[in-house]
Amino acid sequence: MKLLKKISLVVLVVFIAMQFFSPTKNVSPGNHAKVFITETNPTPELKSLFENSCYDCHSNNTKYPWYNNIAPISYWMANHVNEGKEHLNFSEWDTYSLDKKDHLLEEIEEEVVEGKMPLTEYTYTHGDAKLSENQVNDLVEWVKQTRIIYQLGKQPK
Repeated sequence: MKLLKKISLVVLVVFIAMQFFSPTKNVSPGNHAKVFITETNPTPELKSLFENSCYDCHSNNTKYPWYNNIAPISYWMANHVNEGKEHLNFSEWDTYSLDKKDHLLEEIEEEVVEGKMPLTEYTYTHGDAKLSENQVNDLVEWVKQTRIIYQLGKQPK
């Protein structure tokens, strides 16, 4: 029993100590998706969809909920955001080549159609991020049209 108390005390001390050392937040000023929005020209509905369902994990600016201030949740969320930005960062759209942009759009379509994005655990606490069937269909149609622009940009002139 003494061993269990010692382990519990160590866990409690570690938990309390973690509260003082939180990961760096993904927050920076500016319009993070300006180039993406200007270049791809989504409808107002799709623009809102990106804002509600994508940007928190796939841009340089995350809107954090209150519970992100509690460790270890803050570490878990930081990991999700960093991983999301590794795959796609709308704030870095202007740095991607035409081929990469085309491929990323293809990936967006695939992930959304397969129900992998937005992440289920994200939609638990962000109900408005969950995509309806109509939103998925609109997004897929937009992706197909937008990819044509990038594919035509790769054609010899």
